[in-house]
Amino acid sequence: MKKSGFYACMVSLALLMLLTACSSNNSKTIIFWTPLTGEDGSYMDQLVEDYNATNPDIKVKHVITADMYTKLSTVLNTGKDIPDLTIIHADRVPGYVKQGLLEPMTEVMAAQPEIKEENYLPQAWNTGNIDGVQYTVPLDIHSNVMYYNKDLLAKYGVEHWLDDDNVTVDEILELEGKMDEGQYAVNDALIGWVMLAQIQNLGGDVVENGAPSVDSDVFREAYQSVKRIADAGLMTPFGEDGYLMFQSGDVIFSTDGTWSSTAHATVEGLNFGVTNIYSVSADKFTNRASAHLFAMFTNQARSDEKEAGIGEFLEYIRQHSIEWAKAGQIVASRHVIESDEYPNYIQSFFTANEEQAKSLYIYTYEYYPYIQEAVDMYSADLVRGNVDLEETLAAMQRFVEDKIAEN
Repeated sequence: MKKSGFYACMVSLALLMLLTACSSNNSKTIIFWTPLTGEDGSYMDQLVEDYNATNPDIKVKHVITADMYTKLSTVLNTGKDIPDLTIIHADRVPGYVKQGLLEPMTEVMAAQPEIKEENYLPQAWNTGNIDGVQYTVPLDIHSNVMYYNKDLLAKYGVEHWLDDDNVTVDEILELEGKMDEGQYAVNDALIGWVMLAQIQNLGGDVVENGAPSVDSDVFREAYQSVKRIADAGLMTPFGEDGYLMFQSGDVIFSTDGTWSSTAHATVEGLNFGVTNIYSVSADKFTNRASAHLFAMFTNQARSDEKEAGIGEFLEYIRQHSIEWAKAGQIVASRHVIESDEYPNYIQSFFTANEEQAKSLYIYTYEYYPYIQEAVDMYSADLVRGNVDLEETLAAMQRFVEDKIAEN
């Protein structure tokens, strides 16, 4: 045999052995994709590591993918390298189900009888239920919340606003002309989420007769109401980082997310608590939320053994996701949120009673992601009066309708 031919043969043999090894390993490994970057990814890594330490027959490999939805689109189109398990967001479920891309959790639930509706927060569970079929198992609810600076509340004598856990726009306006220069009542963190909460507080919705409804009276009233705060000089200036201004001690209320509690807790001297997003209504409060959900994309290569292994992993998560509470998330498992340890986490405020839990509102309209995109795009300008309200609402409506037409 010629030397070059010998090397070529050896390379081919090595490649074959590698592919065989990979195939063998994959048969004993659940490939688990998530979009969990940053600290969230680290906490999920720990959960996976802890599960694998129990020596299951099939271990889990956590793959963090920042552009996961783009990569999912690619592998689903080719039918190759589809992950065995993923975490997706609640607003993605209707579209994926409509396209026939998600496998029901029927067999997983049959094999793991404690994976059932009554063992999870209802809105987290229900987001995965389409026409009576359960397509997902929830990990959490992650929500828009409102942190408050306890020292500033005392300074301006408004601690009583928290007595009913519903700070209103009218209450905030009481501070007009009374705050020191450089200090503000609220910032504009997650302002799009704040506006979508107001739609619910006003008794409205983002859909009417099955069609998207953005250029509507309820959106108009919501923006006009919140704009009053900015008009009164009580909202952090446009273009400024209101989140950092809160951490610097110059903002009473920060409307960011449950996950931010871990960052706020690292700020020396920041004396803070958490409550509901401010409301345009004195009678109702809503916190716009979403959920991380475990899902299985349709994949002919996934074996029955792997699916059984997925069930075992999800049952482990149901029982042990107190680790996920460390990430600042509202854990979906009742086993965890009813434990003695969970009240030690600040986000337990949102599941302390049924009224509070019901305030966590998840939109499930099929085309909601387009509405969220439009709201996020324009809200900061709208509440500051930088753009015309009527023209912008019409533009937002067109944006959503055009996106749907392209779908």
